[in-house]
Amino acid sequence: MKDRYLSVDQVAEVLGTSVRFPRRLIAERRITFVKVGRHVRIPESAVDAYIMEHTVEPITVRASRLKAVA
Repeated sequence: MKDRYLSVDQVAEVLGTSVRFPRRLIAERRITFVKVGRHVRIPESAVDAYIMEHTVEPITVRASRLKAVA
């Protein structure tokens, strides 16, 4: 399966952030990237993996705990 390579601007749009955030991820080596000459590209799968790794699941509260609080 071929991966699509995104520019820093495109990654910022996907994440809903400014361009500064993906650039910081690259500088800190917190996301996989590819250098093509002087250009930097990020595989779409790396963006998806980053999102999955940093997704926080909601806490489920048991009914017995709700009775104790009330």
